[in-house]
Amino acid sequence: MAAQRSSLMQSNALMFLLEIKHQSWTDDLPLCQLCGVGSAPNCVYGPDGKGTQSHPNEDGHFCFSTDCCFLYGVFNGYDGSRVASFVSQRLTAELLLGQLSTGHTDADVHRILSQAFDVVEKSYFETIDDALAEKANLQTQLPEGVYPSAQTQKIAERLKALEQEVSGGATAIVALILNDKLYIANVGTNRALLCKTTSDGQNQVIQIGRAHTTDNDDELSRLAQLGLDPVRLRQTGLISGQSSTRRIGDYKVKFYHTDIDVLSAAKQKPIISEPEIHGGQSLEGVTGFLLLMSEGLIKALESAHGPEQVNQEIVAMVAAELAQQSSLEAAAQSVVERVKRLHHDAYVSGRQRAPHCGRHEDMTLLIRVINYTLADGSLTPTQGGRIYPVSVPYSNHQSTSKTSVMLSLVMPAQGTLTNGSNTASTLEGDTPTAGQSPTATLQSTNTHTQSSSSSSGDGSLFRQRGSQAAQPDETGRVPPYVDFTQFYRLWGSDHSEGQGLSGDLGPQ
Repeated sequence: MAAQRSSLMQSNALMFLLEIKHQSWTDDLPLCQLCGVGSAPNCVYGPDGKGTQSHPNEDGHFCFSTDCCFLYGVFNGYDGSRVASFVSQRLTAELLLGQLSTGHTDADVHRILSQAFDVVEKSYFETIDDALAEKANLQTQLPEGVYPSAQTQKIAERLKALEQEVSGGATAIVALILNDKLYIANVGTNRALLCKTTSDGQNQVIQIGRAHTTDNDDELSRLAQLGLDPVRLRQTGLISGQSSTRRIGDYKVKFYHTDIDVLSAAKQKPIISEPEIHGGQSLEGVTGFLLLMSEGLIKALESAHGPEQVNQEIVAMVAAELAQQSSLEAAAQSVVERVKRLHHDAYVSGRQRAPHCGRHEDMTLLIRVINYTLADGSLTPTQGGRIYPVSVPYSNHQSTSKTSVMLSLVMPAQGTLTNGSNTASTLEGDTPTAGQSPTATLQSTNTHTQSSSSSSGDGSLFRQRGSQAAQPDETGRVPPYVDFTQFYRLWGSDHSEGQGLSGDLGPQ
């Protein structure tokens, strides 16, 4: 306890000095060159399908490297960005000021991570102590049942301003790589995925930890031990406007939980900032990538396609973009833009998922590659190097029924379409090495889905409009200029024997 108080005092003193100099502690930290971050602001769609941002971006992130470790984080703020911004600043000070060393055991790392989250939240509440005290004092000056006067109106306006200053919270997902081991610390509803390439070239998707919500049986058990009704909690779902049962900040659920009906019976503080920590998981010999995603990105894709295959879909998108893009920033941003486009298209389609897609929150994706090499970089987002899903008919020789598969169509850049050479080799069945980019075939313990990247090396499928490559419009759609005649002719001839189809089949 004494060591924790000492750490809190030291970090507070450092932050005070930095504030005097008008600089951030993180300004002098080296950014990690092995990761890229993509983001998009929240959006609400109107009846015409056009989107508008409903509030300032509340997400945050960091990605740093030091002599002994790598540290990454994604933070999902709500009711303002104050908490997410504070946590992203202070957590680095609690972890990268010499607290971690290569001599630490897994137990040491767990203790340091847990202590860091505790100190950060206490430090945050110290910053709003004066505002909370003023708010409590002003509330006693508001008489009940009295007609509003100029004085009471002034007090009410001040109370509103104070509430905006002190309200809000954040959830956090933090990844630490130390001694070639991966540690994940999670508070709330963000997500970490580790994608490892297997010896046969498939991508094994591992979700590390679960969201802290009332759908999590472990969380319900923890809350039940505090005297709360798990059945009622599950039925309620949202607690003080949020689904997370662990969060940083949010003074109402931390200091006044007895005033919240569903939490009032708790013997102790029910909504906590204590992280659930996993690891260390050895990364020795691993080829693949780590993904940290904010809740907004997860929910947007779930709303558009349903929750069943979100992990596999995200990994497939990332693998496809890594095979095409020249930088990690471009790959991460392209994936976020793709999810945004899928969400928008689901809304304007008016189909089954449309009612779930009226809005989405801020989205953040952090990609950290592990012994993974990007493509040769001939395509970038501004040159048309994005992948657009195209539905085509597919017939299985083993069955007379027709199904649908998704082939990724890569829009060409100026002149000639160029694919990463590593993608071609893995698609032909070679086992990828540490220097190759794996194919976007996915494998998990209970699901299996495939996404292949297919294109013509000579660009013969594309009818170029002069030297100007087609670009997507504001909705993400590309004007039609792809000639599928040859594809349908070949497809028809390959399947005509088993299905009795014409060799000159075209779109139906």
